[in-house]
Amino acid sequence: MSDFFLFSISLAVTVLGLVGSWAAARRRGAASGLRGAAWSLLPLGAYLTGLTKFLVDLAFSPLKWAGVIVLGLGAVLYMTSGVMLRRGGGAKAGSDRAEAGRGGAPKAAPKSGGKAAVEGRKTAVDPDLAEIEEILKNRGIS
Repeated sequence: MSDFFLFSISLAVTVLGLVGSWAAARRRGAASGLRGAAWSLLPLGAYLTGLTKFLVDLAFSPLKWAGVIVLGLGAVLYMTSGVMLRRGGGAKAGSDRAEAGRGGAPKAAPKSGGKAAVEGRKTAVDPDLAEIEEILKNRGIS
């Protein structure tokens, strides 16, 4: 796009915004008018700094869009790894060593050998849980 065309569009949007800001200032007060004027000056400022040309080149360039997508993917992967590390999901190999350092091998899954009667049916229960269940039953809590 030519520079003259970009300048014309930026200037037109700025002038329309300033007219709307003046109307807003008369209707809703000076604070609303100043806020509108601030937003209205952005298109002209973007043109004068070269940001408009950059954005136009970005919008019509597949190579630059590929770069934006790659940067976005990198950011998503980085944030995902941070969440995984915070939850402890990313430290599989280190967790076994940490448990071994705390007092032995990692705990094994409970075996289905211990069975307890619960309301007339048999279910597989961890021996520790069966003991707690028995204590609760003896105290009248079920």
